[in-house]
Amino acid sequence: MIPKASSVKHYSSAHDRFLKPAIVNFFKVQFGNNFGPIVRENIAGALVDLFDSICPESSRLKPGQVVWNALDKQTRGDNENRKYKAVILSLVTDDDVAMFEDNLPISMIRKKVMARMIKEAYEQGAVLSTRDLSLLLVSRSSYLSNQRIEYEKENQTILPHTGVIHDMGSTLTHKRMIVFKHVVEKKDPAIVARETNHSQGAVDRYLKDYNRVKTLVNDKKDIDFIHHTTNIARPVIKQYLQIINNDVKER
Repeated sequence: MIPKASSVKHYSSAHDRFLKPAIVNFFKVQFGNNFGPIVRENIAGALVDLFDSICPESSRLKPGQVVWNALDKQTRGDNENRKYKAVILSLVTDDDVAMFEDNLPISMIRKKVMARMIKEAYEQGAVLSTRDLSLLLVSRSSYLSNQRIEYEKENQTILPHTGVIHDMGSTLTHKRMIVFKHVVEKKDPAIVARETNHSQGAVDRYLKDYNRVKTLVNDKKDIDFIHHTTNIARPVIKQYLQIINNDVKER
């Protein structure tokens, strides 16, 4: 018999925290041999489906979930009259336990958890900031910001966090992807906005600034000249230069 990996021994019992395994265990303990393992699994699955049909997820908290007051996606974090929405976030799921059993790298698990919670908040009408994630995951904001950027690159997506939805922060990822989708993939700005979780105004502004910088670069102008002519901040100009030189060069 092949011995179980230490990670399986360490984490496998954590599955019992969740609803379906708890029901299976209840039938096993209370009814002993009256129900075999397959019958117990089928009954538990049917009961979970019944609970989901009469108790919407938003009205009850499942094991592993937390309630968090996130920023309403209609208001900016720097707004004096900002609003918040109570959202239900899945901090730990059965799939997470399985990843620990498989002994996957912690960084990989954390990226998936972070992406899941960002998406869950957005689907409920709110946005999570890196600070929110820092508090929930007990990690440094700077580290999580890098983790999010890595996830977006690895999955060719943009997560709907505050920096994207409210055009806050200085990350390059979303600018690069917006320009690439429009210039290289020839997609309409409206489609780009939808695919990148950006407002139409933000996409139009990025593309306008990209074209202004590109025009002046082609005219052999330096960063100082571009800055004084366009009033675009020098760090942002450097970001567009990276995009021009590395992402859409000779395309």
